Amino acid sequence: MESAEIRRRWLSFFEERGHAVVPSASLIADDPTLLLVNAGMVPFKPYFLGETKPPAPRATSVQKCVRTPDIEEVGKTTRHGTFFQMCGNFSFGDYFKEGAIKYAWELLTSSVADGGYGLEPEKLWITVYLDDDEAETIWREKIGVPAERIQRLGKKDNFWSMGVPGPCGPCSEINYDRGPEFGVEGGPAVNDERYVEIWNLVFMQYERGAGDGKEDFPILGDLPSKNIDTGLGLERLAMILQGVQNMYETDTLRVVMDKATELTGVQYGAAQSTDVSMRVVADHIRTSVMLIGDGVTPGNEGRGYVLRRIMRRAIRNMRLMGATGPVVRDLVDVVINTMGQQYPELVTDRSRIETVALAEEAAFLKAVKGGTNILDTAVTETKAAGGTVLSGDKAFLLHDTWGFPIDLTLEMAAEQGLSVDEPGFRRLMQEQRDRAKADAKAKKTGHADMSAYREIADGSGATEFTGYATTQGESTVVGLLVGGVSAPAASEGDEVEVVLDRTPFYAEGGGQLADQGRIKLDSGAVVVVRDVQQPVPGVFVHKGSVQVGEVTVGASAYAAIDVNRRRAIARAHSATHLTHQALRDALGPTAAQAGSENSPGRFRFDFGSPNAVPGTVLTDVEQKINDVLSRELDVTAEVMSIDEAKKQGAIAEFGEKYGERVRVVTIGDFSKELCGGTHVGNTAQLGLVKLLGESSIGSGVRRVEALVGVDAYNFLAKEHTVVAQLQELVKGRPEELPEKIASMLGKLKDAEKEIDKFRAEKVLQAAAGLAAGAQDIRGVALVVGQVADGTGADDLRKLVLDVRGRIPGDRPAVVALFTTANDRPLTVIATNEAARERGLKAGDLVRTAAKTLGGGGGGKPDVAQGGGQNPAAVPDAIAAVERLVVETV
Repeated sequence: MESAEIRRRWLSFFEERGHAVVPSASLIADDPTLLLVNAGMVPFKPYFLGETKPPAPRATSVQKCVRTPDIEEVGKTTRHGTFFQMCGNFSFGDYFKEGAIKYAWELLTSSVADGGYGLEPEKLWITVYLDDDEAETIWREKIGVPAERIQRLGKKDNFWSMGVPGPCGPCSEINYDRGPEFGVEGGPAVNDERYVEIWNLVFMQYERGAGDGKEDFPILGDLPSKNIDTGLGLERLAMILQGVQNMYETDTLRVVMDKATELTGVQYGAAQSTDVSMRVVADHIRTSVMLIGDGVTPGNEGRGYVLRRIMRRAIRNMRLMGATGPVVRDLVDVVINTMGQQYPELVTDRSRIETVALAEEAAFLKAVKGGTNILDTAVTETKAAGGTVLSGDKAFLLHDTWGFPIDLTLEMAAEQGLSVDEPGFRRLMQEQRDRAKADAKAKKTGHADMSAYREIADGSGATEFTGYATTQGESTVVGLLVGGVSAPAASEGDEVEVVLDRTPFYAEGGGQLADQGRIKLDSGAVVVVRDVQQPVPGVFVHKGSVQVGEVTVGASAYAAIDVNRRRAIARAHSATHLTHQALRDALGPTAAQAGSENSPGRFRFDFGSPNAVPGTVLTDVEQKINDVLSRELDVTAEVMSIDEAKKQGAIAEFGEKYGERVRVVTIGDFSKELCGGTHVGNTAQLGLVKLLGESSIGSGVRRVEALVGVDAYNFLAKEHTVVAQLQELVKGRPEELPEKIASMLGKLKDAEKEIDKFRAEKVLQAAAGLAAGAQDIRGVALVVGQVADGTGADDLRKLVLDVRGRIPGDRPAVVALFTTANDRPLTVIATNEAARERGLKAGDLVRTAAKTLGGGGGGKPDVAQGGGQNPAAVPDAIAAVERLVVETV
């Protein structure tokens, strides 16, 4: 049974039994404690925590998940992987243990013809929590599982919580016996390689307290509403139903390995080392496609770094197997063709996914070239110091800065006769992980900080946003925090967070900055609002300070936003939509939104593009935007179902989480996007849009910055003034300025070349005299001294080589000249072959000189260059070179 069919059967089974089918959420987690969605229940977390009311009492989904705690282990075994799909069914206060158990057994053991998976009941083993007699009884008496195939396990294995205070409960796991060829009998308590867990049923019935680890926390009592959260690993079930040994041999991964074989000629199963590389490629390429599909782009931080790391690891392993040319396009295509059966949006978005992936492959190959130069320098320095081990910090630098996998550093160092301080490298990597874990733990405790907001939400409900229709209105203070803690009142001067029952203030979101303004109470108190956020969905928190009087919970208030600021932001937001559509029209659908910020009078818009946007294209985009303004198109907003919005062609932003009902903003016949922000009523209200330019902000991501309305006019007015000044200077009309300025710059460049030529000739004139004045040090001709200050590095190098060339080749010669340029000392040293035969190497001499100058240097044995910080030390450096020559010969 193919993976796509397993998924289809799961959703169909539970939909027929009254479950709302919930599409997989984006891998970009809508949760500040997570980089990526790493479990099937993550999108349902707000429902289990009581932050949001669930849309239905029972639901089902097949959720995309990525886990990356042990990326280095992927490929070494057949059990580690980064991407997986978690099939889940959920009950929010509806059915409980008996219902969940019966559904699981029915789906697993029903025949294929009847819509089930057709597993043999006698091969299924059950585990329950130690004292969960209720679950054990249901399995034994209601389902009929023999007592000898039911095992009780402890808190570590069969008890679930989210790692923080909140819901928790016992688990019951269903395991499949793969047979004696996979190990000894005895059930999952004895052998989890033979008895593979395929489905975990979590019975959320308790509330836990604070504590560390999986076992050290107290149970505070029963939950008011008992919930069900189950998870079945699609890949594990596919492994069983497809009769293969491990998940890498299932349909969605095997095809990637087959393509890798086609590209490299290496067969899976031929050798352990290449098998590891095959598994790395299959897992990492699939994960990369799924991440890019959900809007992640390679970068050096957060989820972007995760993507970059696994992509580069996959490319590196292809090269280890012998691939010499580009491979990513072929591998990405096979993943899209396979996974596209389950996620059609991958096929639709093929062009963008390929563009991002190919750009990263090119960037990595370039990085390998640059990193190789750094590695060569580190190897040279290590050998010069008499070492045989490349330091751990150098290996870490190559890994962290250049994206060099450690195995690449090990291999290349070995080719140079060096080993690598792997323990030192691992220690630095662990320190990096520990810092990341500490940050994550600190973020997790934020759930405790959210409790005050949740209490307000539970007591007063969600804030009613009135800002689409009005800019001011009456309201009531329903919540007040001072210093992050709930308070009944706040006095003049206090920094506060105010929650109103209804508000015209827009909370920051969707790239739009928050409104600012004032809240006036009937008592005369005034709160100046500087920011508005939604720490809990639906609760608008107004952050600011009490300017006058005392603020109290329950007081009547009048909220009014800064209208001029709102209008300026609305103009920017509408201009962002126009820019998005104009860029897509010019560059294609790959120019998808990757982020934005709409602030008063200006905006920035991030979009996907592997290359810089030509100036002519940007000019056309700007022209198109302003043409739309002149058409005076109406801007309208309508709330509709997500399916209807998609049918109408509305554009959704990658990474954004949308509910069943969405708000669609339409600008005439030009643009249609899902958006919760505020906008103008007509494009004519924007006045003018001026694109300031575009730049790169990461691999495959560009950024456009622009001005809108009065800000755009003021910018153009300043530019006009500058143009007028230039006209006066060059005595020409505006259209003549480029040609005249180009001519002036050309003449200036020609003059500079003549000056450089004259300077070089003057420097080289000294060559004959320097060669003639060479000292004789035990048969070695030594030319050492200081030339005129201001001599450039290139000219100094030419002079040194010229002097060396004037000394007969059969006479050992060392030429070491020094200068000072831009207040920094510089030296170039050269030796001929006869001198090198007597042990005189330019690199050794330069390091001695540069050390005296307070700097560093290096190069080849025949010519090397160095510099320092202390010009006054040049005489000492000359003396140091002379001493080293004497000592060597």
